[in-house]
Amino acid sequence: MEKSIWKTFFDAHAPVYDDNVFTKNTIPEVDFLIEELSLQPGGSVLDVGCGTGRHAVELANRGYRVTGLDLSTEMLARADEAAKRAGVTVDWIQSDAGRFSLPATFDAAVCLCEGAFGLLGQSDDPIGQPLSILCNISRSLKPNAKSLFTVLNATAMLRRYTNQDVADGRFDPMTLVESSEYPPREGLPPVPVRERGFVPTELILLFRLAGLSVLNMWGGTAGNWGRRSLDLDEIEIMIVAHKTAEPADAVDAWKRT
Repeated sequence: MEKSIWKTFFDAHAPVYDDNVFTKNTIPEVDFLIEELSLQPGGSVLDVGCGTGRHAVELANRGYRVTGLDLSTEMLARADEAAKRAGVTVDWIQSDAGRFSLPATFDAAVCLCEGAFGLLGQSDDPIGQPLSILCNISRSLKPNAKSLFTVLNATAMLRRYTNQDVADGRFDPMTLVESSEYPPREGLPPVPVRERGFVPTELILLFRLAGLSVLNMWGGTAGNWGRRSLDLDEIEIMIVAHKTAEPADAVDAWKRT
């Protein structure tokens, strides 16, 4: 991701991020994560696109060793404040999700609420960028470790947008990318952003290229998680996967095409 776009957006949005309605279910969401990821007491978790740290801090509060990674320095500053208030330790890393490399490997990883996956910079490739993120996360996992993602559902986009939206550049049906201008918070000028939706079949392929085998896909809209079939109008898809192989140089192979 280009820091000039999404870092600008989230640095400005950080003071009001926790006011979003979808941030109010942290306790049951962490309960869900612990069960789905088969986390053992004291296990290590990587939170990519951790934002203000609501999941990371709660996981640390329950005794897990957590590393939170985010592009936004302002989001991480608030995450660190939250950890100190809770009396827990979390390792915070400021980095682009598509470009990080960590020395440690983890028992599980999460990438939630479009914290990174599918948030495109103005020049990011709509396949290469998410594949880079998946490969980086896969390399950070121990063999057979589980991961859980929530990503934007392209079928909902396809049902929402019109041919006029395509003609006006608001939606590209070839790449499943929506382009918009959105103010980070009230009183600030809009920032031009690009967001990528996904369909389940391509997610299975992208995950496989990164050495991750998909175990389940459900409706995963923030604030309404559950093990339910995907609805066409669902905002987000939830993917549960486990690591079965090392990434097979998938990013380099894609760049050569």
